[in-house]
Amino acid sequence: MVGAMGSERTVRINAPAKVNLVLRVLDRRPDGYHNLWSVMQTVGLEDELYVRLSARPGVRLQCDEAGMPTDGRNLVVRAATAVMTRAGHAESRPPGVEIHLIKRIPVSAGLGGGSSDAAATIVALNALLGLGWSREAMGSVGAPLGSDVPFFLFSPSALVRGRGEDVTALAVTGTRWIVLVNPGFPIETRWAYEQLSAGRTAVQPLSEALHRIDRGGVVSWEQAVGLMENDFEAALVPTHGVLGKIKQQLLTAGAEAALLSGSGATVFGVFRDQTAAVRAQQACSRTEGWRVFAVPAGTAPLSCEAGGTPHPTSVG
Repeated sequence: MVGAMGSERTVRINAPAKVNLVLRVLDRRPDGYHNLWSVMQTVGLEDELYVRLSARPGVRLQCDEAGMPTDGRNLVVRAATAVMTRAGHAESRPPGVEIHLIKRIPVSAGLGGGSSDAAATIVALNALLGLGWSREAMGSVGAPLGSDVPFFLFSPSALVRGRGEDVTALAVTGTRWIVLVNPGFPIETRWAYEQLSAGRTAVQPLSEALHRIDRGGVVSWEQAVGLMENDFEAALVPTHGVLGKIKQQLLTAGAEAALLSGSGATVFGVFRDQTAAVRAQQACSRTEGWRVFAVPAGTAPLSCEAGGTPHPTSVG
């Protein structure tokens, strides 16, 4: 079956960024990780991947982002390798994989770009190899790669629990625009967890409002705006004051709410419409070094289309 696909077929797939509308870091697990409870939402800032099978064995990755590793340190390579290993092949010469990645999502920014790229790679190879895996099966391949990977297989909106492997699709009703402001520096996730653990004496339980979302599987944007919280925010703002500055600037620019995404360093604001979001984007873009994007909340689920030749794009 794999051989019949040929080495010339290329698929194209977009990999969206995400924001955490709610991110609660709960108790520490026996494996040393923390249990999470999060409402996650994709947004219309997307990387672009071109994936093809090749007669030359192995996984090869090209990326237009300077300094981005293209070996086994990259989640895309690890995802492709995991799929090929899980799929198994009877051929004496199993196919190789060639991937071209065009980066638009800032790296190490709390937006899940690497995890989304990995999930997109799994979906693309599931199609190219004709594996017929369900979202759950693909999620089981992605979960060991990173806690955010399974979410992107259930996007655009989902409840995420545990280490990230427990994902339930969530309906977020209504529409909103999101302004993402990245201050131009990364925050290392492990360090962020250390700061969080050092600064709190107890874990606050989930509120009844969050339990209702958990039970109901649906939330409106009006409700979500009122519930937005991120346990990392209070832990990181004292050491990275610019995060608080960005949040205040977004609120001043008309955001209904603003919040740190993931463990940072991107802060996002929620806006009712595109006009308000673009106005806020223009205001925030005046600060040198900040990368600012105005994008719709929500994207289509990950899916492939017949791809052509990768083409460079400019971003801002």
